[in-house]
Amino acid sequence: MEFDPNNKVVKLCVQGLDMEGKGKPEEAGKLFLEAWSVATTDFEKFTAAHFVARQQKEVKDKLKWLETALQFALKVNDEAVKAAFPSLYLNIAKCYEDLSDPDKAKKNHELALSFSNKISDKGPFYHGTKADLKVGDLLSAGSISNYKSEVTMNHIYFTALVNGAGLAAALAKGDGRERVYIIEPTGSFENDPNVTDKKFPGNPTRSYRSSEPLKIIGEVTDWARQSPEDLQKWREKLANNKGEIIN
Repeated sequence: MEFDPNNKVVKLCVQGLDMEGKGKPEEAGKLFLEAWSVATTDFEKFTAAHFVARQQKEVKDKLKWLETALQFALKVNDEAVKAAFPSLYLNIAKCYEDLSDPDKAKKNHELALSFSNKISDKGPFYHGTKADLKVGDLLSAGSISNYKSEVTMNHIYFTALVNGAGLAAALAKGDGRERVYIIEPTGSFENDPNVTDKKFPGNPTRSYRSSEPLKIIGEVTDWARQSPEDLQKWREKLANNKGEIIN
């Protein structure tokens, strides 16, 4: 399953997030409930329920929606959604703590720990760049960030979505042509904390990072290219991003 920004539920949730950012929680809540009302797939219901839970003022109501989100997340069986399990269980545990139910709180804390840093994604994995490399070369941490020139990266990043790697290649610094390499991690890796459980629950872009090198094992040339207009929007979005990179 690939995260689709044009999905009707995703678009409604994005609108709701925009309302939250503008300090309009009631409008946000209405949009999240609308997303729930039109959701049909397990992924859509998981996503919508997650956002509805954010707007609940009563702990018992928040717990109900969080457990609903978890119910559908468990049905999806997708790597992008599995990354949401630790935070889902932790939020559920916090609700039980607030409701003075220590046994259920402890159980959900333990479940959160059991899913932490547990990645079963088998790939294939991709890295997008403008660098001209060959099979067998290693990509290592230590380069300057494409998005903040003052940051030297402690990790090397990659994704299981070829189109995501293609976008990264298009946004990468350099004058070379866009390249998407098939890579193989040489060591352990983790969910990219810069995207995991940020705007959307889990790791919707299946983005990962490692402090160990990535080995190039091939190259792909077929992926969905962004239009010049869309690329410009991405560049403007990144230029206006004031958030810190978790490095």
